[in-house]
Amino acid sequence: MAPAQRLLIGPGELEVRVERAAGGAEDLPPLVFLHEGLGSIDLWRAFPDEVRLGAGSPMSVVYSRHGYGWSAVVEGPRPVDYMHHEADVVLAALLVRIGIERPVLVGHSDGASIALLYAGARHPVAGLALLAPHVFVEDVSVAGVDGARRAYESTDLADRLARHHRNAESTFRGWNDVWLSPEFRSWNIEARLPTIDCPILLIQGADDEYGSLAQLDAIERGVTGPVQRLVLPAVGHSPHLEAPDATRDAVVAFVRRIQARW
Repeated sequence: MAPAQRLLIGPGELEVRVERAAGGAEDLPPLVFLHEGLGSIDLWRAFPDEVRLGAGSPMSVVYSRHGYGWSAVVEGPRPVDYMHHEADVVLAALLVRIGIERPVLVGHSDGASIALLYAGARHPVAGLALLAPHVFVEDVSVAGVDGARRAYESTDLADRLARHHRNAESTFRGWNDVWLSPEFRSWNIEARLPTIDCPILLIQGADDEYGSLAQLDAIERGVTGPVQRLVLPAVGHSPHLEAPDATRDAVVAFVRRIQARW
C-alpha cells in the first residue's frame, strides 16, 4: 500500500494515496475512489485495494476531501452547492495534477453524487460505479441525517470519528448542518444526468437509511449510457462494508467489462 502524500489543491492540502499501475496494467483506465459524507481514505478500509487487485492492478487514487481525514480543515458552514464545487473545481484540478484522464470513478453516497456531477459536466470518464448515490433529497434522507445528529450528540460517534479526521467536530457539522438546512431540501442534480453516456453500475442496500430506490430510478431514467443495478437485501447505506464480497465482486466485474472494451 502506497503512503499518503499531501497535494496543495485549491484552498489547502489534500491527503492523497496514489497506487501506480502494475506491469502490464499501465494502459488500463485508472480507478478514482470518492468517499461519503463522513468518510476519508482510512474509512474506505480495504475496499479500494481489493477492487484494484481484482481489476488487474491499474493505477488507483484514493483521497480525503478538504475537511476530511488528514486533509486541510474546512471551517464554517458548507454551501448548498458544495458537491458541485468538489466535482467542478477540486476533483477536476486533482486529476489534472496527477495526470489522469478518463478514469473509472467509484463513489459512495456524497462521493457518488460528486462522480455524477463530474461526468455530467462532460469531463471524460470510462465508467461510474456508484454505491448508495443520491440525486435529490428525500424525507428518508433528512430523517437519516437527523438520526446521525442525535447519535453524534448522545453516543461515542464523535470519539470514533476523531480517530479518522483531523477535526471531527467541523467534519461532522459541515456535512450534517447543510443536509439539515431548509435550503438543502431543494438540492437536485438531475439536470446533469442527460449528458452522461458512459457505463454505470448502481449498487444500493434495500434497507438504506438515507435514500430509497427512487434515487436509482431517477439516475437510470436520466442518463443516456447503459445502466446495471444491484440491490442488496438486508443491507443499509454502506454496501462495501455490510456486503463486502458481493459489492467488491460487482465492482470488479464492472471494471473488467470496461477494460475489455478499452
